[in-house]
Amino acid sequence: MSSMKGLVQFIADLRNARARELEEKRINKELANIRQKFKEGGLNGYQKKKYVCKLLYVYIQGYDVDFGHLEAVNLISARNYSEKQIGYLAVTLFLHEQHELLHLVVNSIRKDLLDHNELNNCLALHAVANVGGREMGEALSADVHRLLISPTSKSFVKKKAALTLLRLYRKHSGIVQQEWAERIIALMDDPDMGVTLSVTSLVMALVQDKPDQYKGSYVKAAQRLKKIVVENDVSTDYLYYRVPCPWLQVKLLRLLQYYPPSEDTHVREIIRESLQHIMDSALDTPKNVQQNNAQNAVLFEAINLLIHLDTEHALMMHISSRLGKFIQSRETNVRYLGLDAMTHFAARAETLDPIKKHQNIILGSLKDRDISVRRKGLDLLYSMCDTTNARPIVNELLKYLQSADYAIREEMVLKVAILAEKYATDAQWYIDISLKLLAMAGDHVSEEVWQRVVQIVTNNEELQAYAAQHLLEYLKGNCHDSLVKTGSYILGEFGHLIADNKGSSPIEQFLALQSKMLSCSDNTRAMILSSFVKFVNLFPEIKPQLQHVFRLYSHSPDPELQQRAFEYLSLATLPTDDLLRTVCDEMPPFSERASVLLSRLHQKTAGTSDKRTWVVGGKDANTDQKEVMLAQTTGLKRTFTTIVNGKTNGTSGTTQSAAVNDLVGLDMSVNASPEPNLASAAHLSPDWEVGYNKLYFGDDGVLFEDAQIQVGLRSEYRAHMGVVKMYFMNKSSFSIGSFTTTLDNRSAPNLKIDTKSLPEASIPAAGQTQQTLFFEAYGPFSDAPTIRISYLAGALQAYTLQLPILMHRYMDPSTLSAEDFFKRWRQIGGGPLEAQSTFAVSGKGRSINETFTQRMVDGFRWKILNGIDPNPKNIVGCAVYQVEAGKTGCLLRLEPNYEKNMYRITIRATQETIPQSLLRLMERKLTQGTMMDDIYSG
Repeated sequence: MSSMKGLVQFIADLRNARARELEEKRINKELANIRQKFKEGGLNGYQKKKYVCKLLYVYIQGYDVDFGHLEAVNLISARNYSEKQIGYLAVTLFLHEQHELLHLVVNSIRKDLLDHNELNNCLALHAVANVGGREMGEALSADVHRLLISPTSKSFVKKKAALTLLRLYRKHSGIVQQEWAERIIALMDDPDMGVTLSVTSLVMALVQDKPDQYKGSYVKAAQRLKKIVVENDVSTDYLYYRVPCPWLQVKLLRLLQYYPPSEDTHVREIIRESLQHIMDSALDTPKNVQQNNAQNAVLFEAINLLIHLDTEHALMMHISSRLGKFIQSRETNVRYLGLDAMTHFAARAETLDPIKKHQNIILGSLKDRDISVRRKGLDLLYSMCDTTNARPIVNELLKYLQSADYAIREEMVLKVAILAEKYATDAQWYIDISLKLLAMAGDHVSEEVWQRVVQIVTNNEELQAYAAQHLLEYLKGNCHDSLVKTGSYILGEFGHLIADNKGSSPIEQFLALQSKMLSCSDNTRAMILSSFVKFVNLFPEIKPQLQHVFRLYSHSPDPELQQRAFEYLSLATLPTDDLLRTVCDEMPPFSERASVLLSRLHQKTAGTSDKRTWVVGGKDANTDQKEVMLAQTTGLKRTFTTIVNGKTNGTSGTTQSAAVNDLVGLDMSVNASPEPNLASAAHLSPDWEVGYNKLYFGDDGVLFEDAQIQVGLRSEYRAHMGVVKMYFMNKSSFSIGSFTTTLDNRSAPNLKIDTKSLPEASIPAAGQTQQTLFFEAYGPFSDAPTIRISYLAGALQAYTLQLPILMHRYMDPSTLSAEDFFKRWRQIGGGPLEAQSTFAVSGKGRSINETFTQRMVDGFRWKILNGIDPNPKNIVGCAVYQVEAGKTGCLLRLEPNYEKNMYRITIRATQETIPQSLLRLMERKLTQGTMMDDIYSG
């Protein structure tokens, strides 16, 4: 800029202007000059750049600039970097995503995204991130993704590409395509910490909306966290006051909270080791403020993850005592984070006793000088409440309500109403608290609160007289509109229950309601009129006074009040009361629906960019993981238990048109297309079956091989347990990175898979890595698990293979005499303990013979019993299927027809479903590929 003397002088003139008028005069003169220059044309690149810079300076001073945009757009196509830079700067400032000129720059931006010059790439990425809307995102997202995954892209380009993609995704989620998932996850292994940090930010946003599609990020996050925390695998550039990359640590710890705790033993151990190291590192409080802040940020996120995992009781108690110190800290941020973590603890803990020890301190947080701490204290009190401490907490909240900030009063009213309903052991206490709340809260009472009180009173006979009596007392004094609405409804329905009480006669009820008609809203007047027509039916002695009110309001300027009063007057003046009695019959009880108080509360707390995996509330509010995730945007669908069981039957009646609606929960239906599971059998790679068939009955060999990689397998089975070691060899002359394996188990829960080790993320040229898997049989299964193998070798390479692990691996041959065989065969009998099938083997080159059949039966680990069947061609076998619960005897009778290439198989077992599963397995294999070379590799 120093080379542009005209620009420097212009800025100096503006700074030296002593008055606003002088500044405006100088700017108007310059704008007129620039407009003239652009109109004349013939400007070179330098001049265009200089004049656009002057326009930019004027714009950022707050003045409107309504010309020069096209010249700025043209600068983007300039070859000179400084001119291009000013062009991009002008576009990001002058244009917005709906601007009419934006479509003119799309091709220029794409050209710079495809350029081999990294600086041009970065300028284009900045423009897309700052200006790009849906249309630009859809046009350029593939080019941004290409820059992100390209092996030739520099690290700083990848960082910007990841953040640009994140910005586009937040504007329009459809921009990120499903097939990009694996490739994006793979970049979490990038050796550059900055790339990992940017990509993890992108993955965190994607995981919250598409957890199944990005579940591979869970293991990546656990592995990368261990490298940073335990192995200290961090460059010195990312050490922040001796804390290794705290920003990435926090993101990884939070990402792990988006999924349920892993069932994988090895992954759990990796996470536990990292968490233990973080907790140990935080024992010493550093004197340096920045180091302490960074350490605390990581510590609090680690505590949240520990609470989420909920695995070790002793550690949880230790967490509670440590959080108790944090909420007493002198630092506002530490108090806030301590209360937030303790709220999470209350949402997950089996018992609230450790938190109750700090109840007085938590109540004191309501008087904290910082409103965010006060709000967080309110959340914690709401979460830690139960039947033992509900009364003191609710009373304290009511006391604080009178002086609470207006910003949190409505939320406080909702929470007090919910707690009073949920934990009231005395029905009258519930009424006392609810009416006191309505009286104190005033304008901060939402419609849902008083409607819920009406609903509960209507549904519980024990409360009706007590509520009516107390509401009448409130109505005789000054009270808010919401209390008048509640009183008008309750007295209209149940005023007759207290009509004989002292001070509660019909005329006194009438006068109490009539005194509020001048000061209340039109909706409330309508409800009072509806109560009065009920009084006509209940209290004939005050009929003249009621008719007078109807006549008065039948001339009201409000059409609703006028029509209502006229119709009620007509009913009250009919010759007989038959129609009046029918119309004014008692209201039936409301159907039990989800409490809208909860929905209202979670709507108020929803909408944050980070969707937590828990909601504010006790453990019962967080029992269902899917329910909790949905609560972030749609409200929590959960039926509240009312304080007293409501009536199930009631007389029919007519709903007051301005009264309470039938309260319903929010619609929780989610119409989302299922995410593709690339590790499933639906995505098996070409030629997968060659190695699978060779190892179908074998214990070791090559499962898959191509020019780049070889996958070997070695297995051993004892009883119901099996150990499988997978070997992965890099056959190429260059190293491969981000090596990842993902298992898909279609036979769960009858087959349990556990990982005892994970392969190395990077495999050098001609190098090898391995992975150990445990397979346990818990029941019959006929679907083999699959494994997804992916790695980076320039581009992403991926294979989905089926593992030869099926029921026959857990079978042991067993010998029986002819007498014992027939005895057990008859004892088992038919029905669900027998499975039978007759099928043909067809196909070119496929035939069956005696040798082939016997080898197949041997392969399925049946003990062939000779001389038992009268037909010597038939095969009789016996085996024991072993599962975790014990052994199951299985018997086989196979009748081959070699001339017709057919089999008839009958299997009997002492447990249901086992014969069907075994039969399905054998039939599938016998008809699959029956040439001798295809079945068995020795």
